[in-house]
Amino acid sequence: MTSTPVLLNRILVGILGIKLFVVGLFLVLLATVPAVASWWHSWSADAWQGVNQAFNNTRFPGRPESWLWIVLVLVTLLLIGLMVAWVAQQGKGRTNLLVSDDDAGDVAGDVRIGGGVAEQALKHALAERPDLAGATVATYAVNGSPALKIRLLPRQGVAPHLLAAEVATLVEALNAVVGKPTPVLIHIGAGARTRFGRAERVR
Repeated sequence: MTSTPVLLNRILVGILGIKLFVVGLFLVLLATVPAVASWWHSWSADAWQGVNQAFNNTRFPGRPESWLWIVLVLVTLLLIGLMVAWVAQQGKGRTNLLVSDDDAGDVAGDVRIGGGVAEQALKHALAERPDLAGATVATYAVNGSPALKIRLLPRQGVAPHLLAAEVATLVEALNAVVGKPTPVLIHIGAGARTRFGRAERVR
């Protein structure tokens, strides 16, 4: 229900994990294998000399500074911009508006109901249920229209279809109070809280 780039996030996390694993493995080998340490000292000395030579060969005429520093600054700014754009893509689609309609009364105006009304009402109704290990409610904008996403973590032994039917009844009651039907996605999942929490079977 959001435009969060989930696949891209997983790819980036995977690449980061692989890099951290390789760096960690290399540090272990560097500390425990003398041949690796000897190779690293030789390679790093040559690499550092090559970097210094590159900066010396790219100095501005008559000045000791190298224009490579400008390139490094621009690359750093580009990376920062990409990181900001990536962060801005996370969680897009959330909205604070559940209902917006014209008032048909004598005084002209609009009626607006915030998404927090539905979220808090449903959370309060679900909080006291012993068959749930957790529940979250969020309001999203889907194709320009508000919709609710209800994520449930049932305890072991709870029938998902019965739980979904009971939550659908709560949603119908909410629609009756709000005065306008709202699309709802009920997501029933599982997690560590359901596996390791105290099991309470619904009878």
